[in-house]
Amino acid sequence: MEDTSQLRQAVLTWLEQACGLPSIPQDITDVALAARPEWEALSNAVVLAAPISDHRDLYGKLTGDWLPRWPVLLGASGLGDATRLIAQGTAVPVEEVADNFVAFCTAPASGVEDWLLLTGDLPEGTRIPLGRYTLQTVTANELAQLGPMPALHGLQPGGLDLGLLAGAPFVHAPNPDRMPDRRGTHWFDFTGPRPEARHWRALLPLILWSDDLLHIDAVFNVEPGRYFELNQNHVPTTLQTYPDRYGSPEEFEVRATGSFYLTSADLPRMQAFCSAVTAKIDAVMDGATSGRSLPRKRARRLERAARHLLQAYQRTHSDTGVWEQEADELHLDYVIALEALMASPNDKHEGISEKIRTRTAALFPTPRLRELVKSAVQKAYSTRSKYVHGDLLIDQEESEKLAELRELRLIMRQVVLRWLILTPCDTEDLAPRLDAAADCTSCKRAIDEPLRAFYRETPPQDDIRA
Repeated sequence: MEDTSQLRQAVLTWLEQACGLPSIPQDITDVALAARPEWEALSNAVVLAAPISDHRDLYGKLTGDWLPRWPVLLGASGLGDATRLIAQGTAVPVEEVADNFVAFCTAPASGVEDWLLLTGDLPEGTRIPLGRYTLQTVTANELAQLGPMPALHGLQPGGLDLGLLAGAPFVHAPNPDRMPDRRGTHWFDFTGPRPEARHWRALLPLILWSDDLLHIDAVFNVEPGRYFELNQNHVPTTLQTYPDRYGSPEEFEVRATGSFYLTSADLPRMQAFCSAVTAKIDAVMDGATSGRSLPRKRARRLERAARHLLQAYQRTHSDTGVWEQEADELHLDYVIALEALMASPNDKHEGISEKIRTRTAALFPTPRLRELVKSAVQKAYSTRSKYVHGDLLIDQEESEKLAELRELRLIMRQVVLRWLILTPCDTEDLAPRLDAAADCTSCKRAIDEPLRAFYRETPPQDDIRA
């Protein structure tokens, strides 16, 4: 076990001399601090406590020798910020700073995690597994522990006010494709699709749970105890007015939570629902590696449908609000998602829209709902076709267009959920069963009964019975 006592004492000695440094931050940059004579003692203590054989990421080659890198030890660790704060007369908890720095240098490099900040108001202590992901509400202190220097929480000028994020819902998971990097060099990741598409397997159960809109507000990389990139501009805020101690109104900036809301009483139901839906998603996606054509194609179709549905969600900024220039494009997303799930590999192109309409309607239990679904799908196809072919769209009232889009969004939620409930994981195709349900009572019953059972055992929040 590494002896860290000398390193800790070296840090305390370093911080003691900070009181005599210039108080202007520009005069004591990390470069200037690394040139001070006191730096050598601290650097030597790092070598003894965190040798290069075990902590290669702390070191760089200089004039042929491997030495501790000051951008890492001063910049990435937060020690440089602590030094400047002390020089300016700020009360800094030096003992905690020393402990944080020792942990930064000697702890094993952690893995990289993706963290998604979501809209929503969820109970404190929420923690719901979503496959390899976790949905979790976090406290400001828990977020501070993700960074390299929790002792400076709230002290660094221009830093993120973690109080804004107290109780915020995050979805997070390890990212095996990214390597830890304590060198202070973090590049923007332009590879891969949009975040709602990249993380669809975590987000899909959540939007199927409730008809309230759910958005990703920010996506960032975390190396627990090393690096935490979220900044102030990533957190949507709003102003709320509260009375001060004299009863006068006072405005406070708070996180904008949106409409996605969950009570403590909902948590067990939501966890059961998400577990059931995640299992069904996993079962379908296992077909991606199957030796059979249909399971592989079914997995691709589910992923395509989910990505387009979530893209439409991300571009719908309120329950009945989308950007005017994107309203018609949302029909494309919904129709692509619908066709991905309802089409059959054996379908001919002719009459496909009518087959999609009748199959979609067969997922719903009552004549009234089936007619409503048929009408909504027909309108969506008509709008999609005119938009794609450059024809003039009907000059609808904006409120009417938004109402249609909302209806289509809610229908698509139900279609995806019901498809997941019914879709077999073997080589049987769901489409012929839906076709048969239109004219066969027993076939219709074979569709309705599994749906009723699922809604009875693990109902979503809106609890639309099959």
